[in-house]
Amino acid sequence: MNFILLSYPTISDALADLIGIYIPLPIQTYGFFVALAFVTAGIIITHEYKIREKAGLMPPIYKVEEIGKPATKSELIWTFVIAFLIGFKLIDIIKNYNEFASNPQQLLLSPRGSLWGGLLIGIAATAYNWYDKNKQKLPKPKTVIVKAMPHQFTGNLMVLVGITGLFGAKIFHNLENFDRFLADPIGELFSFSGLTFFGGLIVGGVAGNIYLKKNNINIYHTIDSSSPAIAAGYAVGRIGCAVSGDGCWGIPNPSPAPSFIPNWLWSYNYPHNVVNDGIKIADCAGQHCRVLPEGVFPTSIYETLMMATIFVILIILRKKINFHIKFPGMLFGIYLALQGIERMTIEQIRVNNKFNLLGLQVTQAEIIATLLIISGLTIIYLTYKFNDKIKEKCKPVEKIPNIKADIITKE
Repeated sequence: MNFILLSYPTISDALADLIGIYIPLPIQTYGFFVALAFVTAGIIITHEYKIREKAGLMPPIYKVEEIGKPATKSELIWTFVIAFLIGFKLIDIIKNYNEFASNPQQLLLSPRGSLWGGLLIGIAATAYNWYDKNKQKLPKPKTVIVKAMPHQFTGNLMVLVGITGLFGAKIFHNLENFDRFLADPIGELFSFSGLTFFGGLIVGGVAGNIYLKKNNINIYHTIDSSSPAIAAGYAVGRIGCAVSGDGCWGIPNPSPAPSFIPNWLWSYNYPHNVVNDGIKIADCAGQHCRVLPEGVFPTSIYETLMMATIFVILIILRKKINFHIKFPGMLFGIYLALQGIERMTIEQIRVNNKFNLLGLQVTQAEIIATLLIISGLTIIYLTYKFNDKIKEKCKPVEKIPNIKADIITKE
């Protein structure tokens, strides 16, 4: 077994090399690490929120809700539609599991499915939703004020940012690789690999900001809390790029490795890469039988190490210097500047499509990295110059709705 020197398109491939048994699982390695990155980020944001709550920087959130209402027609209809789609695919997946495990997106995106399975699960889910709501129904619906701490909103925030971020990451990736998108638009659009982090950061960030305003959660403390979380999530996600061989690698590096650096960390040819790039591997059977003809810089590994370092720096600044208390918002500016520097550095040895901008050959990532550095430095300057005004905006104020209602604490 030589775990670190091989590419594993699926978790099944990795397990086969680890334990010697092939277990067909419909989990691509890249997607697994992307999911793990979101979980990691969510845990860190929750932890950072709790630190600020304990310090009295983030007060409780109060929301008016109506309880005891029966299920509405729209709720029941949406329950049926979603459950029908799940059942429609689920029965087909169970019946053709090996096919699903080998190529999940092909089966999921095909029109195949079980009509009876969809109807059965749709009706069952709708009936349960009606029963559950009816059981909690009150003779007269009651208006209450629900009290919750900001960290309890992390789950919803991560789901929203995750979905919109993945959409943005996919759009930016296809714009960056427009030739591949034109050659296979459906395959590229719905492929589970190929994501541009900056696209996810921009689109997910906009959606997250709207959610924060809607729920009266302080944006300065949130972006500071998110900074180490994004850095850690990025580091974890890049492990997925490295292990799966998703095409996020560097330029050819044929020179021999220095004695103090392992060969795979210096130059790597990504056998069995998930994007099927390179030349055919002799006597190889399966979907992923390609290897790069020459070694390249494993830039995704470098990015994991660099982002892990940035995560440590941000945590040290928060713990030792109390940036989150002294200069709200500045930690996010520092993160943006460091993220831009990191990506600008890695782009010098990374394979990417170049664009002609005012006579200069640049990549999309270099343009965005430059903007991140400028934005980060600007935020650092503004949060220092207008520190008193920002602190005033960040003063913890409990905004309790001015209505007569019971206050229920959300556990």
